[in-house]
Amino acid sequence: MATDAPPPEGSTEKSPAQPTTEAFLVEQGSAEFGELRRSHRTFAFPLTVAFVLWYLLYVLLSNYAGGFMGTKLFGNINVAFAFGLAQFLTTFLIAWFYARYANAKLDPKAEAIKSRMEADA
Repeated sequence: MATDAPPPEGSTEKSPAQPTTEAFLVEQGSAEFGELRRSHRTFAFPLTVAFVLWYLLYVLLSNYAGGFMGTKLFGNINVAFAFGLAQFLTTFLIAWFYARYANAKLDPKAEAIKSRMEADA
């Protein structure tokens, strides 16, 4: 829980200087910040759309293709169960892929912006 209270007396914790609202607005209009936003959007939006379509395919097949979804693959495992498990797998893969992408592409850009803003404050 974040508070506006100062650190306790005797605390050695030193917070970085906070930029002004005007500094944030100037940074928001910068080319570097625009590039960071574009990098995030070009990754996040297509994957989000793909995952939603994949989920809707699962829902539609479950509702309208009961015979297909009920097809046994082996034992008591049918196509619907396999698709359901694939939804979980896809979720974890997207999260892992995004973490790698963010560490490699987004975090260095964001850290550069943050460092510059803290230095200017």
